[in-house]
Amino acid sequence: MALKPEPTAPFHSVQYALRVLESVSEHGDGVTDTQLSRETGLPAGHLASLLLTLRREGYVEQVSDGAYVIGASLLLLGSGAVRRRVLEDRLQLTLSELRDSVGAAVYLSQYVDGEVSVTQVADGPLTPAVNEWVDFRSSAHASAVGKCLLAQLDHDGRRDHISRHRTARLTSRTITDEKILFSQLDAQSPTVPVLDLQEYAVGTVCAAVPLTAGSAAGCLALSLPIEEAHRLRSAAETLSRRAAPVLLSLAL
Repeated sequence: MALKPEPTAPFHSVQYALRVLESVSEHGDGVTDTQLSRETGLPAGHLASLLLTLRREGYVEQVSDGAYVIGASLLLLGSGAVRRRVLEDRLQLTLSELRDSVGAAVYLSQYVDGEVSVTQVADGPLTPAVNEWVDFRSSAHASAVGKCLLAQLDHDGRRDHISRHRTARLTSRTITDEKILFSQLDAQSPTVPVLDLQEYAVGTVCAAVPLTAGSAAGCLALSLPIEEAHRLRSAAETLSRRAAPVLLSLAL
């Protein structure tokens, strides 16, 4: 509901700040100051001063396109379902910015309860996600996501996974021999992106980098059509360099 500003009353200043925070929290992808002014009824000058204070205190943040999103200080005050939703929205925004930066669909994945789980995806008309023609949980041996997660497990953890998910041949490039697969995983450097060169699906190449947060295995990945395979390594390097904001979002 729009309010008539009365800047001389401290109570109303707090009330306006709460209305601004409510409006920002309703827009997971960010909201402009113009839209905030329209939704809260605050004139531009008063809103600008209020946003400056909220930014300084960490309750809102301004992203690359100038829009405002919920800040870390407010996230720390939340709990339960609301906090989870805000964190997911914040992370999705980070992934979308990364998608635009690398020019490819981006995936966030974790190894949860013995299974590969793609938790969030940022794609678009120009950056379509890979067609999941075989369940990612059953194709860890072939996908960049799966191999990156398996590389973070110990030998017993890998053996346990493979015992539950047969290393089927998905394309002519798929590694199905367990010894060869484990040897490649052992040789994989954590600083070098894991590649999938049409091992999971013909016509698609992928790369994944590990996200090290405590003992949990996670990774950030991207996919490209084979026509853009020449961009894979440079895109993967960019993905690796810009993984820090994703880790920060997960930590919050």
